[in-house]
Amino acid sequence: MPITLSQLNHASVAEAAQMLDGLYEHSPWIAERALAQRPFSSLAHLKHAMAQVLDAAGRDAQLGLIRAHPELAGKAMVSQTLTAESTNEQTKAGLTDCTPQEFAKIQQLNADYNAKFGWPFILAVRGPRGVGLNKTQIIDAFERRLHGHPDFELQECLRNIHRIVEIRLNDKFGVEPTLGQRVWDWQEQLAQHSDPGFAELGQLTVTYLTDAHRACAQRISHWMKDCGFDEIEIDAVGNVVGRYHSAEQGFAVGQPQGETLPLGGQRPAQRRSVGAQYLMTGSHYDTVRNGGKYDGRLGIFVPMACVQQLHQQGQRLPFGIEVVAFAEEEGQRYKATFLGSGALIGDFKPEWLDQQDADGITMRAAMQHAGLNIDDIPTIQRNPGQYLGFVEVHIEQGPVLNEINIPLGVVTSINGSVRYLCEVIGTASHAGTTPMDRRRDAACAVAELALYMERRAAQDGDSVATIGQLHVPSGSINVVPGRCTFSLDLRAPTDAQRDALERDVLGELAAICARRGVRHRIEQTMRAAAAPSAPEWQARWERAVQALGVPLFKLPSGAGHDAMKLHEVMPQAMLFVRGENAGISHNPLESTTCDDMQLCVDAFSHLLHQLATETA
Repeated sequence: MPITLSQLNHASVAEAAQMLDGLYEHSPWIAERALAQRPFSSLAHLKHAMAQVLDAAGRDAQLGLIRAHPELAGKAMVSQTLTAESTNEQTKAGLTDCTPQEFAKIQQLNADYNAKFGWPFILAVRGPRGVGLNKTQIIDAFERRLHGHPDFELQECLRNIHRIVEIRLNDKFGVEPTLGQRVWDWQEQLAQHSDPGFAELGQLTVTYLTDAHRACAQRISHWMKDCGFDEIEIDAVGNVVGRYHSAEQGFAVGQPQGETLPLGGQRPAQRRSVGAQYLMTGSHYDTVRNGGKYDGRLGIFVPMACVQQLHQQGQRLPFGIEVVAFAEEEGQRYKATFLGSGALIGDFKPEWLDQQDADGITMRAAMQHAGLNIDDIPTIQRNPGQYLGFVEVHIEQGPVLNEINIPLGVVTSINGSVRYLCEVIGTASHAGTTPMDRRRDAACAVAELALYMERRAAQDGDSVATIGQLHVPSGSINVVPGRCTFSLDLRAPTDAQRDALERDVLGELAAICARRGVRHRIEQTMRAAAAPSAPEWQARWERAVQALGVPLFKLPSGAGHDAMKLHEVMPQAMLFVRGENAGISHNPLESTTCDDMQLCVDAFSHLLHQLATETA
């Protein structure tokens, strides 16, 4: 029979320790010491208590725990001396059924890893979904981490141990994160759609109004229908909008429940339901090139899971819920970052329509090809008076939560940012015959700027400056670069700090070009003000997190989000979810676990019920 928290909290120390036996490999002392923190309010509380014990135990104890673990497909497996828990995990990952070639490969990796670090490679082989990584994924992780720094790798082993323990705890307590798994599965299925040139390489890229992008919109709209949304539409810029009405609202006039309007089929404002206000939430479904599966999309599917749960339980709240899957946030195909959320606040710029992508296709042509009605764009602007506010959940896209072993973080503010596309023009000349003091090298000018930006941003401590794109058009190995195009991305916690960084960087660019005898052009493509969280909404997230037994941790967002645009017209606040693999994002290694997603769904549900109590 599964253990209950009540049993654990009321048992004697010896009995409780026996209940938690087998969590940490040959190391019962961790769970035993954590029991001093009883009573536990949730499994999340228990998990964190054990993580704290291990963190306080020091490096020697941590190394002892790591070395108590068996190698993957190692001697203990061959000799059948693994613990029952390890046997189960390695079997689910297929490690007990390796081919001779796979076995030899893993044995060599074990030897190389041990030789470099002095401890065995630790990986939670049941993976983020809990059902088991395959052998290819395991070998890829082995090879990647073999090149890591020892200090980082020690912590990565400990993080994987905590994940192993989390799954073992679920087994002991009979807990299955079903809503987290549902969110996980939606994201995996949506990632099947990718733009040409990337799909063939197994890479995820979804840019505005490509076939893959439109397929994503259709999938999301169909899932919204399955979840029980009352209205679903794909609006005039490609946003997918689902509305779940309040208890006081009827269905929209003439619309059956769950009807999906066609692409660009914006319902006129006067035909929408009237009555109580809506809570708006959501995030974007486009991606960067060769990006991850969770950036943006997590913030669509978490509230969808909450609506599905409400619908299945026959529940209506005193307010409506509007989930928006924003069509464009990343600015990858066109220089129109936050196009989807901007359109909802009346900030769609008509001049964007004449922009061309890399293939010369204008945004206007792309929208017409997708069946969007450009004339309807002004009609999708929202009246802020009809909304309680905007909340967004998002994968952290950074290492902080991962490093401190906390699954959720409450966002205090979003950094202000500005972006430019730039070009330096020099003189292309023969690389062999042009003396160094006679060159007008465009690329060297940009390289000098990049080094300056690194130093200048570091002076602030929390400012960041990036040249993410750098290109020498028609460059040749034996030609001094005559042109260099590049991007600038400058961010800081306050607008004043960002503006000072911007002035210094652009001033240095001008000075470098003057000194080197080259010229430059710049085009601002995005400017977003810093967006501090609305205090009352931040407090709601804080109460939701604490109610789950998760330690309260607050942090700013260095990344930009759709919440920045909605911040201009209504109160907003965000919740971050811990990322795996050091929190990496905009990268195929971007990941989180179904357990953390479950906690996020639970926190979102708690926020909804707080609002229901307040507005009843």
